[in-house]
Amino acid sequence: MSPATPAVGHVLYLHGFASSPHSSKAARFERELAAHGIGFSCPDFNQPSFQTLTVTRMLDQTRAAVAAAPPGPIGLIGSSLGAFVALHAANDDAIAGRLALMILLAPALDFGGNRLRQLGGHGIEEWRPSGKLRVFHHADEQERDVGFALYEDAARYDAFAVEPAVPTLVFQGTRDASVDPDMVRQWCADRPSIDLRLLDDEHQLTASMGEIWAESARFLGVLS
Repeated sequence: MSPATPAVGHVLYLHGFASSPHSSKAARFERELAAHGIGFSCPDFNQPSFQTLTVTRMLDQTRAAVAAAPPGPIGLIGSSLGAFVALHAANDDAIAGRLALMILLAPALDFGGNRLRQLGGHGIEEWRPSGKLRVFHHADEQERDVGFALYEDAARYDAFAVEPAVPTLVFQGTRDASVDPDMVRQWCADRPSIDLRLLDDEHQLTASMGEIWAESARFLGVLS
């Protein structure tokens, strides 16, 4: 049997808030994709500074990463806040022409209107006066400051106004405490072209990575 022909030659992975390109999910996708000859890259949204993180900056970094990718169709995989960014990146003229498909993991679709839920439930009164908020950074395993500009900038972006123009596969845990599963279910129901897979898992989806990869591999065209 001849090997399957992948739908894309390169995948861009967008990691979540307070995560990094070295997350376990990013590493799993990179390893699996490499075995099928698919390129992989993951911009570091902690650079140049985690404190100056904004959705707009993440979109700029995504645009630059797409421009740096080898020629040919690409896929976007986004996790949590990275999925929110991927969705808006797909509507960017500089990206849309090369984008073939998307995979969204626990997508923080309401980040633009409900930032505090994804940031751990901190009150706005903790953030605005000092211009920064201390949060636990999972990749660094320590507390780090993030600027109030993230809160203000995110309000510019509304995932509920976006209709993906490419095939999109969504994985959502039913026990997710950071992203409301019902919100994701409704968002997908309003967009019949999107394939939603509900999993008995939490926000990190750690226990489901085997199933997620198997379904993603079929979606990417590397497994029949």
